[in-house]
Amino acid sequence: MTIKIVLAGPRGKMGTEAIEMILKEPKFALVACIDRKNAGEALQKNNLSIPIFDDADTCFDSVEADVFIDLTNPEAGFHHTKTALNHKIRAVVGTSGFSTEQINELSEMAETHHTGCIIAPNFAIGAILMMQFSKMAAKFFPDVEIIEKHHDQKMDAPSGTGVKTAQLIQENRESKKQGHPNEIETVSGSRGGDMDGIRIHSVRLPGLVAHQEVIFGGAGQTLSIKHDSLNRLSFMDGIHYSVLQVMKLDQLIYGLENLIEL
Repeated sequence: MTIKIVLAGPRGKMGTEAIEMILKEPKFALVACIDRKNAGEALQKNNLSIPIFDDADTCFDSVEADVFIDLTNPEAGFHHTKTALNHKIRAVVGTSGFSTEQINELSEMAETHHTGCIIAPNFAIGAILMMQFSKMAAKFFPDVEIIEKHHDQKMDAPSGTGVKTAQLIQENRESKKQGHPNEIETVSGSRGGDMDGIRIHSVRLPGLVAHQEVIFGGAGQTLSIKHDSLNRLSFMDGIHYSVLQVMKLDQLIYGLENLIEL
């Protein structure tokens, strides 16, 4: 069976890599793209002419698709994913920055339409392991800070990976305020964001891709768990795996760790 795929965000660096991955996989077929800039044109790749739409509704009405992949931004990604689920097209979403309310709404839609959806803050397998190892460590090291670093075009801070890591740590850690009780920020924000007492620091610089270090502190010792994505190829195995897995789902799954056997 060939899985027919629609991709949103083909001009971005992630989208460009995803197109190459899809075209190299004999089980996949790229049937359309969604891109507000080049709508009405066609993507010419490998002797194929792939139509480009600027509107998700029009796209899903015009082509037969099994899976929709979104690699855009939070605002567009949320709208695209809602539209895909309304058309009973399974969705694989690599766009971070959705609110809890938005994820809950998409989850309800997926359940109502019995249509699979995977939202993954990070598709890199190494990043999934980093998050799981951090969850394990939190049982023994409740004092922890997260430093996440991304390219300077990233829209959301902290990253979806940083938030997801903190959420996983919370499962093994009781709420606590870290640092000196009378601590004062002489420069506002210098201690980072506060998520249930976990400090999250976001760095945005050109030259970075996606990097995160989780630092645990204990009596006389520290433990650092670090992952680096050096280029966008690091995410392609996870997207490939998610496309195959979403075909088996009739509900929303948030986080790739819920699909891989650890």
